[in-house]
Order: sequence, then structure tokens, then C-alpha cells
Amino acid sequence: MVKAFININKNTNRILNMIKASYNLKAESDAINIMAKEYEELVFIPKIKSSYLERFKKISKEKDVYMGSISDFDKRFHIKK
Repeated sequence: MVKAFININKNTNRILNMIKASYNLKAESDAINIMAKEYEELVFIPKIKSSYLERFKKISKEKDVYMGSISDFDKRFHIKK
């Protein structure tokens, strides 16, 4: 766990107190953790998903590559049945 001294304005403090009250928390640090988790879910995860979808669309447009049959695979990697 990391300890930090931070300066926040009155509005941020009011929001943290509302989060504390709504989640029945004892410490503002718990409210900050919840706020960070919700921010991650609302901001970072959708960005990651959208970039993944863009990459997937690009890959799906590429031409398929024939790798051979299962028996070709078995021969290449010396798999005996």
C-alpha cells in the first residue's frame, strides 16, 4: 500500500464525502480507491476494448494463410499417433 499526502479542493472533498456516505466507508482513502476503480472502468477499459476491436477488424480483412492439414502438422512437429 502506498501512502500519499494530497491537496484537494473543496468540491473534490465534497465528492469524496458523498462516495464515503453512499458506500458506508470510514476513510477517504477507500473513497479514492472506489473513484479510481470506477474511472478505470469508464475510461481505460473502453479505450482498450476499442483499440482491440480496431486491430481485430484490420486482421480480419487480411488474406487467410493455409497452414496445411492436421497430418501435415503432425509430420512437421514429429507427433506420432
